[in-house]
Amino acid sequence: MNRSERPVRKRPAGTRATSRAKAPAKGAAKSAARRPVAPQEFTLPETVTPALPAVQAFGELDMPAALLKTLDAQGVTAPFPIQAATLPNSLAGRDVLGRGRTGSGKTLAFGLALLARTAGRRAEPKAPLALVLVPTRELAQQVTDALAPYATSVQLRLATVVGGLSINKQAGSLRRGAEVLVATPGRLIDLVERGDCRLDQVSVTVLDEADQMADMGFMPQVTALMKQVEPDGQRMLFSATLDKNIDRLVRLYLSDPVVHSVDPSAGAVTTMEHHVLHVADETDKKAVAVRIAARDGRVILFVDTKRTADRFAKRLLASGVPAAALHGGRSQPQRNRTLDQFKNGQVTALVATNVAARGIHVDDLDLVVNVDPPVDHKDYLHRGGRTARAGESGSVVTLVLPEQRREMTRLMADAGIQPRTARIKSSDEELVRLTGAREPSGVPVTIEVPQPPAPAAKPSSASRRRRPAPRHRTDAPRASRDDSPTTRARGRGPAQGETGGHGRARAQGESGGHGRARAQGEGRGRGRARRGGGGAGA
Repeated sequence: MNRSERPVRKRPAGTRATSRAKAPAKGAAKSAARRPVAPQEFTLPETVTPALPAVQAFGELDMPAALLKTLDAQGVTAPFPIQAATLPNSLAGRDVLGRGRTGSGKTLAFGLALLARTAGRRAEPKAPLALVLVPTRELAQQVTDALAPYATSVQLRLATVVGGLSINKQAGSLRRGAEVLVATPGRLIDLVERGDCRLDQVSVTVLDEADQMADMGFMPQVTALMKQVEPDGQRMLFSATLDKNIDRLVRLYLSDPVVHSVDPSAGAVTTMEHHVLHVADETDKKAVAVRIAARDGRVILFVDTKRTADRFAKRLLASGVPAAALHGGRSQPQRNRTLDQFKNGQVTALVATNVAARGIHVDDLDLVVNVDPPVDHKDYLHRGGRTARAGESGSVVTLVLPEQRREMTRLMADAGIQPRTARIKSSDEELVRLTGAREPSGVPVTIEVPQPPAPAAKPSSASRRRRPAPRHRTDAPRASRDDSPTTRARGRGPAQGETGGHGRARAQGESGGHGRARAQGEGRGRGRARRGGGGAGA
């Protein structure tokens, strides 16, 4: 399906040629190139109507009793700051612009208001009443999982539509009716263009992680979708960072919003420790990373490319560390299985690219390691946001080579973080103290990959001959190949910001298609479909 508006591939913010503060062209003055600068945030809009005061307890809020009961059943006893500040206003129907770090409780901050204001209504087929737009498949699933028990308590139906899985099955869920729709922009546009979804009944719209949608080039898709929802509906925009990329969204779609910022976009919570460990060379860096991965406990190790992720995961397995790679080159079912293995402890070291930097929630994860430092302070914040969630403590460790020191200093200044620094070797006791690093067993391990059930065997010709013929012939249509969650589009290419593989580039987190660039988190397959692994692209 040809569309005039496609996600625009963007360079990482740290490498944009037009940004003097980031990475000037060769020959520019080194002092100007490396001078730390503050992140470029837009001026927050002024609130004309005074905001309602924050609450101290959920019981003070005008919410259905079923939601309050479910909060108690889920062990959520007191609101986090962003919930306490925004819920009184969002429940009253005000537009909200909320900023809070990953793990600060943004999902329930918008989710409880969305569900409370939609409760008691019934959606027509193909016409949801509330919409949550997110940038990636993983974040869509996280939001769905987080809201599911609360939606059930007020008898609201949830539907999730993302690239990489069967579009026909997703269309079917919309035909059956869903009051709340969680979607990625590209797949939702496809469903709208097919006539499988209309948005004119949507009265509550949420843009979650809006800054990432802007960074990934989804602004044309987001604006096209926002034009189709109820013009007088409620809009809520939540993000971990608020920079100039989303200024246009705020100006166009938020009316007299209540503005709340739990913490600066670059700030870090007090429960998170930041360590920059200087290593001598690439060899020592790998040795340090292997020892950290062998610790007693789970850890996410971030690397730059898909190829690096695959190779390092294999190295860890050969060293005796239960490890797996997670990146945009894996099909959605493969990624889901890998995450399940990491959550249940079958895998203890997850080697990931930025595909896991947002939208992945793992309880009790206390360590994130940047084996390859990120190129942008926002990537750093979102990688680190996998730990120290919901008030828990955690550490972020970044391994830095000598030639990366100046750039790392700039990045930390942009992020507003003053890390603890140390020179480290793989054999140092300080490494053990900071990360729990230890020598791996050296006994190779194998991670069993669950296989999809085998298709039922076809009856033999003899049994077919013995089978009595039906009295009446039925001409039921055969199921579309796209109905199967194991259908995927041909063609493989590297994800955005990643290298390796053949074919043209496609954005990180995408399901394959023949050589068309597309935005992170969305599947838009163009090739012929075939059976086996991953879902068809949008």
